[in-house]
Amino acid sequence: MTAPADRYTVISADCHAGADLLDYRPYLETRHHDAFDAWAATYVNPYADLLADTADRNWNSERRIEELERDGIVAEVVFPNTIPPFFPSASLMAPAPTREEFEQRWAGLRAHNRWLADFCAAAPGRRAGVFQILLNDVEEAVEEIRWAADAGLKGGLLLPGTPPGSGLPELYSSAYDPIWRTCAELGVPVNHHAGSASPPLGDEPAARAVFMVETTWFSHRALWHLVFGGAFRKHPDLKLVLTEQGSGWIPGVLDMLDYYHARLVRAATKANTAESKFGAGLADSMGKGPSTVWRENCFVGASFMRPHEVPLRDRIGLDKIMWGSDYPHDEGTYPYTREALRIAYAGLPRDEIAAMVGGNTARVYGFDLGLLDPIAARVGPTVAEIDEPLKEPPADATSPVFAPGASVRVW
Repeated sequence: MTAPADRYTVISADCHAGADLLDYRPYLETRHHDAFDAWAATYVNPYADLLADTADRNWNSERRIEELERDGIVAEVVFPNTIPPFFPSASLMAPAPTREEFEQRWAGLRAHNRWLADFCAAAPGRRAGVFQILLNDVEEAVEEIRWAADAGLKGGLLLPGTPPGSGLPELYSSAYDPIWRTCAELGVPVNHHAGSASPPLGDEPAARAVFMVETTWFSHRALWHLVFGGAFRKHPDLKLVLTEQGSGWIPGVLDMLDYYHARLVRAATKANTAESKFGAGLADSMGKGPSTVWRENCFVGASFMRPHEVPLRDRIGLDKIMWGSDYPHDEGTYPYTREALRIAYAGLPRDEIAAMVGGNTARVYGFDLGLLDPIAARVGPTVAEIDEPLKEPPADATSPVFAPGASVRVW
């Protein structure tokens, strides 16, 4: 099957979904039902978008398909969004304070994962579900990875962060080797999503602003932790995807990591210098340099890619970039995905656009283009449409891609 002659096959590498709160109950073991009922009766959802009349976009399969198709999108990688059972606010929180709460939160994540498998099965070939784990118990995490792979959750694993104060080993720790080994063995992508690694900062206006400034940086840390920790040397088939963290930072960070790698490895050969201890053993433990690891093992879920990032695509790696709509979030591009694609990609070669908006995502997550191309021939944005520069953003658009200054393309 070849791609549609005049349309793009758009696969969003960043969407979100989850069950309505009470709909998780059937996916829990019965021994947790009483505790779940007590928890649900007092739970106050902290997220306005999960209380609005549009919240069912998270779990209404038919509505999602209809809205995504209307927006020109034929398939999606599905990250979590709603609150799993027994969590205080979100599934990306630091570990539970007690063993009982830890066991309950694991049960809640398993309930979400099992709901997600059914949700993906409701649209065969059009959803790659991203399942959740906790890092407190590596053996349990490995067991869940194997279950998820068998259940067909092709979106892979959502890697929790280890923010300061979490009490967990850092991501470079060899404690997590069984997780990397299992993911590499089973072809399961490891995804790290923005917002999953920041420490709690409070609710003051300054704290919220600082969170916005720092949240992507805390998420970026997974890259250098796994690189310097040798995860890719030990497991060459491991795939890491960094999603909704922007993409313009990548060339500069790779330059920085290459610099420190070369500097520390070189220093380790000079035992009489003060810096030699910082590079001791690094060359043997991590293997290839950071830029090489990026080229061979890493990808970016470049949600609503901004125009100023597009000229960096060759330095990032054209085969690394996977566009995402962030549906159904307010900051996502729905219902103006076509306009968002125009503002970023108008005037680029067609094959480059095709790779970034769908081809790369199909390859990384195993989507069947033979199934999706005929749908795109019906609903996908046309080549001519995306090639037309966007002069004015939609007046009611809420995505940052349309924010003042975001549309300036720096060549």
